[in-house]
Amino acid sequence: MADIIPFRAIRPRRDLASKIAALPYDVYSSEEARGAVQNDTYTFLRIDRPETQFPEGYDMYAPEVYEKAKDMLQEMIQDGLFIEEEQRAYYVYELVMNGRSQVGIGACASVDDYDAEVIKKHENTRADKEADRIRHVDVCSAQTGPIFLAYRRREAIEQEVQAAMAKEPVYDFTAQDQVTHRLWVIDDKERVERIRQEFLKVEAIYIADGHHRCASAVRVSRKRRAEHPDYTGAEEFNYFLSVLFPDEQLMIMDYNRVVNSLNGYGVDEFLEKVGEVFYVEEVGAEACKPQKKGEIGMYLHDRWYRLRVDEASYTGDPVEDLDVAVLQRKLLEPILGIVDPKVDDRIDFVGGIRGLQELERRVHTDAKVAFAMYPTDIHELFAVSDAGKLMPPKSTWFEPKLRSGILIHRIEQ
Repeated sequence: MADIIPFRAIRPRRDLASKIAALPYDVYSSEEARGAVQNDTYTFLRIDRPETQFPEGYDMYAPEVYEKAKDMLQEMIQDGLFIEEEQRAYYVYELVMNGRSQVGIGACASVDDYDAEVIKKHENTRADKEADRIRHVDVCSAQTGPIFLAYRRREAIEQEVQAAMAKEPVYDFTAQDQVTHRLWVIDDKERVERIRQEFLKVEAIYIADGHHRCASAVRVSRKRRAEHPDYTGAEEFNYFLSVLFPDEQLMIMDYNRVVNSLNGYGVDEFLEKVGEVFYVEEVGAEACKPQKKGEIGMYLHDRWYRLRVDEASYTGDPVEDLDVAVLQRKLLEPILGIVDPKVDDRIDFVGGIRGLQELERRVHTDAKVAFAMYPTDIHELFAVSDAGKLMPPKSTWFEPKLRSGILIHRIEQ
């Protein structure tokens, strides 16, 4: 039973939505964030990355930096740039990228469900990355970036979504990256109650993207509970901002690998070693994009190769059978000596959004070999989470990204 509730969103004025909405805070380096907010008084990135409002080199974790985020948010609300929904609602959020539509529901998910593992994770979080968002949420008393959740499709929820989309959206804009964003509000009490009851029938919710934002929201909730020992569980700090997508809507892109060393092997010797653990087919100069699970493209010395996984390599374990895990187990560790890809600086990860030409560019500049992966399937992610296990690092790349600033959840007045 998943407790997915409607909420009173703080959201941009209709005419300002396209100016305020911003990519998630964690897709920018500090330098990129500074460039993005320059001469832009509307972008929500100013609030998500408040260090951009201070001189370069300023301690981005100083208390006054988070206070600045709080002040800017309050100013935008007071100046009428944001409105607050009069009653609790669900929000239908559509993203269209390259002609492909993806539709989810903006809502708040339960911290208790996270603790009870109704909401399942597939990766660990780092305390240092959590700390920043904990302070941001706590000081602002608001969750500003939604967690990307997934669930197994339910027809009754889809019917409510389609009914909402038959009306005019409150937002409809195309961002600079050519992703279109549309939002509809469902505030009819009967429809709201039907959606809530239908989510109560969902046995499991999965974190697709945003593990650190989720863990941070949960920690702030625990802090607020300690500060309010008489809490009832109905307070807003017991819930966190999310957008939930049915499994069939989601697109996971490939997450590729580049390595800057052949671990002492020459090209021919390395190819021979790879041939001992994969079926190797030389493709030539044309980029080799894997077409199915069990295929890996390899770019080495200006040539592409197709690697095929031996069926005997699959064990029935949901983690070990992921292609990224097979590559790690059979090649990266035993041949290239990369034991822990999380900390080994010889390996880097390239999101599929950059294309295979980025792998070629890296091999021509700072790398020796690149591996193009077939995308992890959403049901592989579900299987790993259901087993209570964790995905290998950098297994999934989700596109398009949810925008921050479109929906804000105030956790306490």
